[in-house]
Amino acid sequence: MTDRQQIPSPAPSLPRVAGLVVVDKPLGWTSHDVVSRMRRLAGTRKVGHAGTLDPAASGVLVVGVEKATKLLTYVTGTDKTYRASIRLGAATVTDDAEGDVTSTAAPERLAALTDDAVLAAVAELTGEIQQVPSAVSAIKVDGQRSYARVRKGEDVELPARSVTVHEFTVHGISREPSDAEPTAVDVDATVTCSSGTYIRALARDLGEALGVGGHLTALRRTRVGSFTLEQSHTLDELTDQVRAGGTVSTLPIDDAARGLFPVRELTAREATDLSHGRRIAATQNRPGEASSGDGAASRSGAGVGDTTSASDAAASGSRESRAGLPMACFAPDGTLVALAEDRGPADRRYTTSVLGIAAGMTFTDAAASDDAGVEGPRAGDPGAETDGTTRTERTHD
Repeated sequence: MTDRQQIPSPAPSLPRVAGLVVVDKPLGWTSHDVVSRMRRLAGTRKVGHAGTLDPAASGVLVVGVEKATKLLTYVTGTDKTYRASIRLGAATVTDDAEGDVTSTAAPERLAALTDDAVLAAVAELTGEIQQVPSAVSAIKVDGQRSYARVRKGEDVELPARSVTVHEFTVHGISREPSDAEPTAVDVDATVTCSSGTYIRALARDLGEALGVGGHLTALRRTRVGSFTLEQSHTLDELTDQVRAGGTVSTLPIDDAARGLFPVRELTAREATDLSHGRRIAATQNRPGEASSGDGAASRSGAGVGDTTSASDAAASGSRESRAGLPMACFAPDGTLVALAEDRGPADRRYTTSVLGIAAGMTFTDAAASDDAGVEGPRAGDPGAETDGTTRTERTHD
């Protein structure tokens, strides 16, 4: 990492834009290293990331700046795509190339391993599977990270959990040093999976299924939700932007929300009520369909349809994955007011904020005085407080 004194910060007079930055994390950096660099480059301490990448992995790391950090929980939960290199023939204590080798397969066993056998084992690891996370993961065991316990010499056994591998496509299978007498079989693959899937565990399980052992040798994340490598910036590029007198390239929070969530366009009255923690009339669309229809143009000039198409192209099934997400609710002027959900029994449905973004604001339009049918807060209304803020706003601000 470069000395901190050499890292520029934006001029105090420049605005700090709340939004997401898609970073191409370099090898050797922790995700926290990237956040530390971004705090300097963005000129704010309010920076976080969505989905840890190990130092030995590179690729897409979505970073939130200012209020956009509130969106990171939802980004973390999206599907991800990786390009992975797996070596069959040896197992390691960390399930990757950095750990000590615990077992190796005999050359004759590897020589008998056919491509068809590898592809069949890959197929068994596709779909919804039960996966035991790597022992060197960041999962906490009795309040302590699993990897910290492993480093102390403890034997850690983590319970299996359900994950979904949407795609496990093999691009190439090669043998080293020769086909006749291999000491390793290398598999190059693309994996698209649900949040919480460990690619190194897939490599381990593939080797175990074939009876030869296996571990991950290289990993590059190419997509997180709708965010891809094509949208990413290297840290050097971001540094040059600030050094030239500008600010880091940021996807504004409004545009980010339009790409991540179903969209509901509000009237001025609805926007004001939701901003003050009051429930409003339920949406007419199902949550998964709220983005189709009127919420067409973001105020930066990009259409909602454009953003949604990019998301759909990045991963099959992304439209379905939106169905369980809250709605991004926008005021007539394009301000992201809140993330909200429809709640209540079928005959008394209402929309309430689950994550306030623009709290305590008043919005106006020509028809504001004619709006009606919006219900005020009730005692015990989830999401409403007596002072007009939402519980989520208090938690996150």
